[in-house]
Amino acid sequence: MKLTGHSIPRPGGYREVWRIAAPLILSMGAYTIMLFCDRMFLSWHSKVAFQAALPAGILAHTLICMFQAVASYSGTFVAHYHGAKKPDQCVHSSVQGLWVALVSWPIILLLLPFGLWVMTLFNHLPEVLAEEQAYFTILMMTGIVVPLNAAAGGYFIGVGRTKINLLGNIIGCLLNIGLNYIMIFGHLGCPAMGIRGAAYATALSSFTTFVLMMVLFFRSWAVKKYALRKSNPDALGASAVWTIWRPDLTLLKRMLRFGTPSGVQMLMDLGSFTIFIMLTGSMGSIAHTASSIAFSINHLAFAPLLGFGIAASTVVGQHQGARNTPAAERAGWTATRMGLIYMTLIGTTFLLFPYGYITLFCEKGTEFTPELLHLGRQMLVMVTVWGFFDSVCIILSGALKGAGDTRFVMIYMAIGGWLFLVPGALIIFWLGYGILALWLWLTIYVCLFAIGTCLRWRCGRWKRIQLIHHGELDEL
Repeated sequence: MKLTGHSIPRPGGYREVWRIAAPLILSMGAYTIMLFCDRMFLSWHSKVAFQAALPAGILAHTLICMFQAVASYSGTFVAHYHGAKKPDQCVHSSVQGLWVALVSWPIILLLLPFGLWVMTLFNHLPEVLAEEQAYFTILMMTGIVVPLNAAAGGYFIGVGRTKINLLGNIIGCLLNIGLNYIMIFGHLGCPAMGIRGAAYATALSSFTTFVLMMVLFFRSWAVKKYALRKSNPDALGASAVWTIWRPDLTLLKRMLRFGTPSGVQMLMDLGSFTIFIMLTGSMGSIAHTASSIAFSINHLAFAPLLGFGIAASTVVGQHQGARNTPAAERAGWTATRMGLIYMTLIGTTFLLFPYGYITLFCEKGTEFTPELLHLGRQMLVMVTVWGFFDSVCIILSGALKGAGDTRFVMIYMAIGGWLFLVPGALIIFWLGYGILALWLWLTIYVCLFAIGTCLRWRCGRWKRIQLIHHGELDEL
């Protein structure tokens, strides 16, 4: 069968998944390059700023991530409604995600003192702690942009227009890199602000991305058609604006029912990982620096895998919305295989060129010690090993969430992170076994989590979950 000269992609096959995934992978690739440059610039600026960026950044993200996840879950509803061919519900779902994001800002601000207190518990060097707190404060004060971007981008991901997300992310990341260079080092008349400049650059570029996404959202035909059908067809006035922005408590309640476990899962995941990161900062300057470098390099693998995970969630959601469960199952396995291929390619470079990666973070005019280079190389070996299992975790957990199986992912993550990873890491730290033992424990945890996620997807209980009511009318 032909369509415009090309065969129709097999539902859930490589072509369909790649069509959704490719722009998302490039988007995450742009974000990876941005974060890589951010860390590299800070390492050139000062070792203290570089050491402070990772723990403060991951803590801020941990406290914001739950709201980001719940807001972004509107995109899963969009994917299901898109598969069910209900465009008005797609628009309406995205707006509810924006409401979730807006309501979250006061809560994010209230969490600021808690985060500042948490930083004092891990006995980091005073100069590092001061930089961590400055960076963290700015990220939290401007944290509203994170869930707003998640909700705005969720619409285009859900309907499969991921090139829009690519455009927004590339513009935002390029702006961030430029602002980082200007604000960290003090160019073009701007004072040198160091780590504070990096935080401001992140906030400004993220807000720019959000504004661009919202302009494209309101200019889309689906939004205009929805507003015109519900208001005066002769003008898009206040009536149309309120129609678009009207909160729907019934839909919000359903969105929170499925999205909150996804948010709690992300909170549990990042929370346990944050404790791990904080512990590495208490194991000496060399261990802290080597760990920060290895995690920064690992992001080259991790972020694109997130693109595959989002694509799996989207395609699975679309097929479940269209009641095509076999295609949804096929899409989950297809995305996983594609992620493993990517991890093989990037992991090979970690093993072949470890020192090339590590020396990119060398402060100007200095050289890394043999001990740090040795630690960094061994950490990159573990990054490569856990990367294959992490591919399965990220992609199949995304597929499960796309099908609505958020409760399992939440419970399994809570058990694994807080009854396995954190207790084991604390015991290793207290017994003084060193940074490599801590990293080995993290590798074991990722491997075990991947096995459980794979078994859950394979058993197929997610197939019986009904995220949307197929019998509901398109009219709202």
